[in-house]
Amino acid sequence: MLNKKEVKGSGLVKGQTVPLTIKRLGINGEGVGFFKRTVVFVPGALPGEEVTAEITTVFPNRAEAKVKRLRKKSNDRIAPPCPVYEECGGCQLQHLSYDGQLREKRDIVIQSFERHAKLGEKDITIKPVIGMEDPWNYRNKSQLQVRKQKGKIIAGLYGTGSHELVELTNCLVQHPETNRVTRQVVSILEDLNISIYNEKKHKGLIRTIVTRVGFETGQIQLVLVTSEENIPRKELLIKEIKKRLPEVRSVVQNVNGKRTSIIFGEKTLVIDGEEVIQESLGDLHFELSARAFFQLNPIQTVKLYDEVKKAAELTGKENIIDAYCGVGTIGLWLADHAKEVRGMDVIKESIDDARKNAKQHGYQTSMRYEVGKAEDLVPSWVKEGFRPDVIVVDPPRTGCDDKLLSTMVKARPDRIVYVSCNPSTLAKDAAFLMKKGYEIKELQPVDMFPQTAHVEVVAVFKKKSN
Repeated sequence: MLNKKEVKGSGLVKGQTVPLTIKRLGINGEGVGFFKRTVVFVPGALPGEEVTAEITTVFPNRAEAKVKRLRKKSNDRIAPPCPVYEECGGCQLQHLSYDGQLREKRDIVIQSFERHAKLGEKDITIKPVIGMEDPWNYRNKSQLQVRKQKGKIIAGLYGTGSHELVELTNCLVQHPETNRVTRQVVSILEDLNISIYNEKKHKGLIRTIVTRVGFETGQIQLVLVTSEENIPRKELLIKEIKKRLPEVRSVVQNVNGKRTSIIFGEKTLVIDGEEVIQESLGDLHFELSARAFFQLNPIQTVKLYDEVKKAAELTGKENIIDAYCGVGTIGLWLADHAKEVRGMDVIKESIDDARKNAKQHGYQTSMRYEVGKAEDLVPSWVKEGFRPDVIVVDPPRTGCDDKLLSTMVKARPDRIVYVSCNPSTLAKDAAFLMKKGYEIKELQPVDMFPQTAHVEVVAVFKKKSN
């Protein structure tokens, strides 16, 4: 039941049917309309559309609704090509033309800065979104949960707002090889009667199938996430994988025995083949271990990193800090135009890979990577005489934590290049940096994940001259 505060606060009740004109897209890709000054979020509705909506949830200051009737369609509305689009929830915008997606993603960036940083298009330059020529089959890695449903093993994602697994046999945003390998592994598990994890009972073995493919090299890595280390009939399992999937170069087991939605556990074992696969970005070559972070869309990553390099305005004399460095991709992209690059990450395997990658490219002396947090390492580096001219930061969706922001400001780099996967947290962090002596020059959105509501942004902050 709704409490009095909720009803009084919004003026809406669950089950009520209201007419709405959709004004824009929200940050999660839902349509946004207003009913008597109350904001209503409507998944599946598009800007410019007029709908009859049924209120599904009421909050003190907003409501959520579903489309009952589409009274006026957007010219950008198209039929989504994926057969499980509405159940899956992995994509949010397949029903919007790609030109429409790029336009609305730029608008999401504008909205975020107007709301959280009180800056509009008159105050900062917000460039058009850099899109893809072919916005499909771009993901190089799939992570699908494995469950037994109605006696059949399936691999997929949890449906929107539910804990029911939606089977994905041919995801249209995944590289075709990740789809094919996953299908074959499911078939092998079925044929060998390998135990499948049951989340409710916390029993069974195979939890997740993770497949990664090198776009440029074609090399494939398969990771089986298991609830315990012992795999019955392991030799037979490996034999079948090698027989049916000879192109898989690296077969890895990750052990995660916890009751958690986090995919990876702490223990990782190579059970066949190589520990890493190779991948290339531009002229750079990378070794990727099972848990190492690597951008999921390599085609757009090249465009994104070129924008980062442009924003850094390097002359060859700069010291660079690459925070949240992962396997060192951004640092390596900048290294040939910098004096020295230093990076850090909390995942040890990523730092191991970053060091190998730096050595492989001949940067043993001009690149340094350490395990740890930026807020701990940056002050010690500054103390020993390493003053950064440029700090590049590529944080998770939650943005930079307060300690890291304060650490960056204290280090006083000439510029901060902020690579964001969440315009809202970028705008909040921008407001902080602008209060601390930095001015924002421009925003360059990049579409890393077509068909979804996500948009990446490269932001450039310059230190104000005193």
